[in-house]
Amino acid sequence: MVKVFGFEKRTRRQLPLFLTNVPAGFPSPADDYIDRKLDLNEYLIQHPSATFFVRVEGESMTGAGINSGDILVVDRALEPADKKVVIANVGGELTVKRIRAIKGKLYLTAENPEFEPILINEEEGFDVWGVVTCVLHPL
Repeated sequence: MVKVFGFEKRTRRQLPLFLTNVPAGFPSPADDYIDRKLDLNEYLIQHPSATFFVRVEGESMTGAGINSGDILVVDRALEPADKKVVIANVGGELTVKRIRAIKGKLYLTAENPEFEPILINEEEGFDVWGVVTCVLHPL
């Protein structure tokens, strides 16, 4: 199941963005300069009028780093293409899967070996709601 959330266009809070990158090794205590304020809307959202958020429920995409409870940023302005992660409506139900075009057939594939690919056929009803551009989850 996927829960859909709207997008608030205006920025409510800007947070500091440090001038230097953070190394994954030994930190440098001398690098504490703030570059500018970071607007997460600007960073995460390319097409504000075509963007929405969804909360994931289930384990089918764990291999792609998408876990139950995560929030996905979804852009309807982007074209769905082979190997992109999408939010799709299949038979009246929303799902998050990787879209695959294999030997002239269209599939929605999970990123968990416990789930079978979904073969898309015209009778079932299918449309892509948008392309996933970002995953938000706590560590």
